[in-house]
Amino acid sequence: MMDISIISAILIVVVAFLAGMEGVLDQFQFHQPIVACTLIGLVSGNLTAGIMLGGTLQFLALGWANIGAAVAPDAALASVASAIILIKGGDFSNNGIQVAQAVAIPLAVAGLFLTMIVRTISVGLVHGADAAAERGDFAALERYHLVALSLQGLRIAIPAALLIAVPADAVRAMLEAMPDWLQGGMAVGGSMVIAVGLAMVINMMATREVWPFFALGFALAAVSDLTLIALGAIGTALAFIYLNLSKKGGNAGNAGSGDPIGDILEDY
Repeated sequence: MMDISIISAILIVVVAFLAGMEGVLDQFQFHQPIVACTLIGLVSGNLTAGIMLGGTLQFLALGWANIGAAVAPDAALASVASAIILIKGGDFSNNGIQVAQAVAIPLAVAGLFLTMIVRTISVGLVHGADAAAERGDFAALERYHLVALSLQGLRIAIPAALLIAVPADAVRAMLEAMPDWLQGGMAVGGSMVIAVGLAMVINMMATREVWPFFALGFALAAVSDLTLIALGAIGTALAFIYLNLSKKGGNAGNAGSGDPIGDILEDY
């Protein structure tokens, strides 16, 4: 177990603030687990553990999507809080990462309550921004937007600061007190969410043009001598080769790709 230094704590709170804002902006993707956990691992001196946790949680986040008016679980709070718990717990083994992953699921659900509060407050800020727009007061309009966005950042930064303030001994004791049946059940639930996320990815890429690359990826993944960097380089090269060939007359100017959404995006 380890305590977090003051400088690391400040940087973690900054990352949490950015992750909270990105939860609604979706511009730089700081709220994604692979980014948020990696950054927290970097600023706390535990980069490898942050990357491993972020990669694990990213599979969970693939299954979290807003459907209509239903808001998805809060990936930002889950990423930031579970990374802090992992670091303060001090167990960077596979077991420690699994425990942090299991804790991330209820944290993501708890984040829904926080975002509900912030979104409710934002309704009043939107009315104020509308009134400022009617008056032509653009400075006040900008202030309303900045305040609303800052509230989204504080929604994650404040819980992160509270978690950092908790002594490492207390965090370790809490993790050790978690019964095996609870850890196992939460791990099984998390694995089910991962399966849903992978199914959504496959559903999005289920076109006749992409299926060969999907099968090729499975074949290459079985080659243990290839590193992740090598696999990424092969995938990038295949993508450029495919785009090059398609531009040179493969299916340019012909009938659609068979994917209606893909055709619409291509026309756009």
